[in-house]
Amino acid sequence: MTHSSRARTAAALATTAFLATAPLLGATSASATTGGGCQSATVQYRIVDGDGKPVGADWTSQGGFHQWTAVPGTVEVRLAPGQQVGAGCTYPVSLAEYTTEGSNWYTSGHQTLVDHATVYLTSADQAGADDAKRTWQKLSVRTPDCYGQIDLYGDDVVYDGKTGDGHGPAPYQPGNIVTPYHLIAAWNGGDKACTPDQPDSPTPTPSPSTPAGASTPPASQPPAQSTTPPTTPTPVTSTTPPTTSHVPPMQSAPPTSPAPSPSRSTPPLAETGSSAPVGLIAGTATAVIALGGGAMYLTRRARRS
Repeated sequence: MTHSSRARTAAALATTAFLATAPLLGATSASATTGGGCQSATVQYRIVDGDGKPVGADWTSQGGFHQWTAVPGTVEVRLAPGQQVGAGCTYPVSLAEYTTEGSNWYTSGHQTLVDHATVYLTSADQAGADDAKRTWQKLSVRTPDCYGQIDLYGDDVVYDGKTGDGHGPAPYQPGNIVTPYHLIAAWNGGDKACTPDQPDSPTPTPSPSTPAGASTPPASQPPAQSTTPPTTPTPVTSTTPPTTSHVPPMQSAPPTSPAPSPSRSTPPLAETGSSAPVGLIAGTATAVIALGGGAMYLTRRARRS
């Protein structure tokens, strides 16, 4: 293992040891609690070649962070045996590829996400006695052709530096952004710098010849240079939580809809429920009718007398 590989391994193991008192990577790290919830799981993974044949040994996330010495290519994952997986528990596992500025973690500099894949493991993907029926799920990304990094981790967040749901900060060693979180294994390498693809330069269109006797327009003056000094961006300090190789369960709760607020643009409707003063209105109407009938009776009587 190279010095840079040992350095990143030591960094990941140090943060893992910081949380060693929490029951994240025990012998039965995935189980259903009495409340029906799901706990962390141990993932078994291996590398396969183009024909689907295993290359080397299998590893588990229970053993902590693992540094690959060769490009992993296609990775197969499943839940490791010897643990109780609760019914309905789902565990996302992702593989991501980045271009970097160097061949190891400490020279990686700015990283750019190139490819990403995610699978979701359940109790049906757990190795057991009947191993022949326990299939592996495959994860594959592009093969780097320059300095790069490939990460296997235990969640479905896309660490591309974008904001919003499902996105997270891109890895950046100088800024102490040790992402992805829940890192299981990684590879750093390459033998040349990554250069962006240069678009083909368009062929300049020849200008029509100037007719005889035509005056040549004066050359345009270059714009005046601004004397305002450039603004120095304020550095952003990132607080990165510890990276651990445990695989937490997927937790997706439906968003809580806000209570609808009453509209104030339309006048309220007349009350027609039991709270309206129906008895008072009916009594008033009866009194008016009675007074009107008494007045008509007195008028007729006065005419007859």
